[in-house]
Amino acid sequence: MDLDEFVSTHAPSEGGESFELENSKLLDVALDGSVMAKAGSMVGYTGDISFERKSAGGLTGMLKKKATGEGDVMMQATGTGHLYLADQAKEVQILELDAGEELSVNGNDVLAFESSVNWDIKMLTSIAGASSGGLFNVFLEGPGHVAITTHGEPIVLQTPAKTDPNATVAWSGTVSPSSNRDINIKGLLGRSSGESYQLEFAGEGGFVIVQPFEEVGPGE
Repeated sequence: MDLDEFVSTHAPSEGGESFELENSKLLDVALDGSVMAKAGSMVGYTGDISFERKSAGGLTGMLKKKATGEGDVMMQATGTGHLYLADQAKEVQILELDAGEELSVNGNDVLAFESSVNWDIKMLTSIAGASSGGLFNVFLEGPGHVAITTHGEPIVLQTPAKTDPNATVAWSGTVSPSSNRDINIKGLLGRSSGESYQLEFAGEGGFVIVQPFEEVGPGE
């Protein structure tokens, strides 16, 4: 492939949506205003765009930042142009939340969401004994588009269900998890494992997004 062909083949595609996939691992945001994105996820942009790190608002956000060390998980991109986002070559999934629809996403797995989406950082104090890639989730409420990332193609389980905390990406706002420890599994494996701690979603009518990969935090 000569240079001109390479440039034309890999040029961004033109589309009419605010959130579009350039490929399965790269999100193209057509920006005219502002959007929230995971801090450090920008791989390139065209046009006039500025960036500012953001924490969950007010005193509550300051306290959460101090407690988790994860208060600056998001950045705000403002301006006009095309913003290209990616996170460690993970697969990008685009979801559209209607007004009032809620989604809780692992802090490691949020890529971007439109400014119309309300957000907050939620401490997972009820499941502190089970690592879920961090002790915080980003709580999102529509309307607006949301982009999350997964290692590989995810599956969506209807609740009630139990999941490995390290493979759990997100869940609907209609359910909330509690921790469940299976001593028998731990004994069977002969070591500390994500399978010995599980997230239990007991409520009916919700869903959980699970990836075919365990994201293990530092020291695990």
